[in-house]
Amino acid sequence: MTNAQPPMTRREAPWHAGLRAARAHLVPGLVLQAFAIALVVAYYWHPPTHAALDALAAFRERTGWFYGIVATGIFGGVLPQLYLKLDPATRNRYTLAQGAVLIAFWSYKGFEVDLWYRVLNHVVGSGHGTGTIATKVFFDQFVYCPFYAVPAEMLFFAWCEAHFDAAAVRADFREGHWYARRALPLLVGNLGVWLPAVCAIYALPLPLQLPLFNLVLCFFTLMLTHMTKPTGS
Repeated sequence: MTNAQPPMTRREAPWHAGLRAARAHLVPGLVLQAFAIALVVAYYWHPPTHAALDALAAFRERTGWFYGIVATGIFGGVLPQLYLKLDPATRNRYTLAQGAVLIAFWSYKGFEVDLWYRVLNHVVGSGHGTGTIATKVFFDQFVYCPFYAVPAEMLFFAWCEAHFDAAAVRADFREGHWYARRALPLLVGNLGVWLPAVCAIYALPLPLQLPLFNLVLCFFTLMLTHMTKPTGS
């Protein structure tokens, strides 16, 4: 049995562990965020890009919920696993069963995030003014993520890393301070990746928000995998 180990030592502060993981992925993260911002700028100021993204938005609307489930399963599950398989150091990181469960998990998350974006669009509004975007970012990064998304993802990945041994996850939870040891470091890293990204995401029309989310998700999934790797990996 291989248990998922915390991304910090007993003496390391949770935010230090999160910052350490964020620094390890700083350059690709900055490149990805720059790309997301450039895409938003091009959508509003570059007619060919606007036309291409409008075609994607039309396809997204035609496929509905199916798009979110399939695309998120690919970007969050399939592509990161292919990346890990190409590296000899991580080639055996996941078994076939673990890989299938991770793909299923991210496929479900595609439905969940799609629903979340629709709810925010309905409750907060569909405009792209500064106030509307800031409100959506606040609910996303400081309500949805810390109280549900991040701890749920950390629990799921720990269960998967333990080869589906729920008893090992429960034992780790009973050690106390689970949120500080496990979820808080990921939350710090999460903010580093997603806070700039969701500003770009919510600046786009609703049909384009999930496609941009999926581009960022592919990178974030690799960071999450890094932060839940077993000791000695």
